[in-house]
Amino acid sequence: MRIAYISALEELSRKNKNIMAIVADIGAIVYDKYREEFPGRFLNVGVAEQNMIGLAAGLASCGKIPFTYTITPFITMRTFEQIKNDVCLQDTNVKIVGVGAGLRYSTLGPTHHAIEDIALMRVLPNMTIVSPADPLETKLATFAIADFKGPTYFRIGTRGEPKIYAKDYDFKIGKGVQLKDGDDLTILSTGSITYDVLQAAYELEKKDVSTRVVNIHTIKPIDKHIILKSATETGAVLTVEEHSLEGGFGSKIAEILLDKNITDINFKRIGINDCFCSFYGTHNEIKNKYGIGKENIIKEALKIKRER
Repeated sequence: MRIAYISALEELSRKNKNIMAIVADIGAIVYDKYREEFPGRFLNVGVAEQNMIGLAAGLASCGKIPFTYTITPFITMRTFEQIKNDVCLQDTNVKIVGVGAGLRYSTLGPTHHAIEDIALMRVLPNMTIVSPADPLETKLATFAIADFKGPTYFRIGTRGEPKIYAKDYDFKIGKGVQLKDGDDLTILSTGSITYDVLQAAYELEKKDVSTRVVNIHTIKPIDKHIILKSATETGAVLTVEEHSLEGGFGSKIAEILLDKNITDINFKRIGINDCFCSFYGTHNEIKNKYGIGKENIIKEALKIKRER
């Protein structure tokens, strides 16, 4: 996803001279080509993330389109005051790119895990949140947010994320995508864990559970129509996120359903319980350890089916 994002940024920068890439002393290798081709539009501010956001807000006020980039916890938590006051309060056209969404940095521990960022970013007025599911969707989303005017948080992985989409499609900010049809259950997900959800859905078909899968690549503004339609048609909803259950994606879905008085359905959230993920291992190992792997998705879906 990281390479897909930077490749898209290079393509966009050839067409629009106002686009700039700003990093906080990471990504030196992956940005080599960009820095060589656009030396005047690449800035490395060093380990100074708060300054990076303030600088980006200033550039945006002068008509530039700055894409700021660093590891997710450092670009969302360390800079939260600057994002609130310099970006969102002023409604500046700054793109905040957090790399290593969820537990992608599985071997680096809780300091590098990104399991609180959705909760932080979605509370901010004027903020748009985009969370693509695979490399191709990352590319399409990069094109879309470059055209979009306003503060945007772009939540991406690192490398090795499996492909979901085989070809380009008409990506629209705020529009969910149904990846698989089904009648018994709807699974709503966001980010690269959507691949695990799809694999679980295919396994569930073998167990006579017809599973609809919907990719919510934009968390804010969120596609309420596809969520409410799927919930009422299948009568059961399972949300899956690589994020804390506290204030995250599943919480947002629950709010939408309750606001519309949809309470006569089976509803369950899968995410990380209220804890730090102190286990170290591969990405799949840590997902399984904290109950968000494919097998856990299957288990919870079967439980919902039995309870209906």
